Amino acid sequence: MDIIYLLIPIAILLVMAMVAGFLWASKSGQFDDLEGPAHRILMEEDEPREPVPGKQSGGKRRHAPPKK
Repeated sequence: MDIIYLLIPIAILLVMAMVAGFLWASKSGQFDDLEGPAHRILMEEDEPREPVPGKQSGGKRRHAPPKK
């Protein structure tokens, strides 16, 4: 029964921390645009990107010939 005197204040502090975290997140704009990231993934650019200078094109790598 003595443990209840410890668990109730810890539970109240935990709930207060969660509420404070939720209020901070909502005030800082974490929940402003919920659908934008989902649409951004689906609407990728159809045009290929320009190749980076200095890198090989085609994605093929040159390897040393196998040793015999």
